[in-house]
Amino acid sequence: MVMGRPRSFDTDKALDDAMEVFWRHGYDGASLAMLTRAMGIKAPSLYAAFGSKEGLLRAALDRYAQRRSEHMRYVLAATSAREVAERFLNSIAESHTDPANPPGCLLVQGGLACGEGSENIPFELASRRALSETELRERFIRAQEDGDLAESSDPGALARFLSTVASGMGVLASSGADRDALREVALVSLSAFPQQAGR
Repeated sequence: MVMGRPRSFDTDKALDDAMEVFWRHGYDGASLAMLTRAMGIKAPSLYAAFGSKEGLLRAALDRYAQRRSEHMRYVLAATSAREVAERFLNSIAESHTDPANPPGCLLVQGGLACGEGSENIPFELASRRALSETELRERFIRAQEDGDLAESSDPGALARFLSTVASGMGVLASSGADRDALREVALVSLSAFPQQAGR
């Protein structure tokens, strides 16, 4: 049996580098030359490892999802529905303005401008964003069952509201808004969130 030549690059590092390019420039704005230069590889290696530019994006999104899952574990572990919302929005204000990363959110930035041939990219990103919304909705359903949210509350609407605010915070951050500005948005959003039942 003939063995293929092993990869001569660190896949995780290459994906982190590609992720940053997609994050800063969006899918269409991230040229193959920019991606291979950032990753330190040649185009044939990219195609051999990931199949295509779209395959590379999906792999980078999977890598990004690992970060988001850690974030969501922290958010969902809060003891009340309101604290879930507070953790969610405040951690987004922190992460979207973290100087170690590009501003904003990859799942928003990556698909803001997609032309012919990449029409499915915004849907891919939207489906990834929807995962957090689903987790929030399920957490709010549990909160309602536990009596933490009033029976009149709509867990799905609350989750959708937070998801929409989070996307807007990402756009603001990518446009230059600082952490304090995002915290103000979070605070105003929390004022519309129902207090715990009976309080």
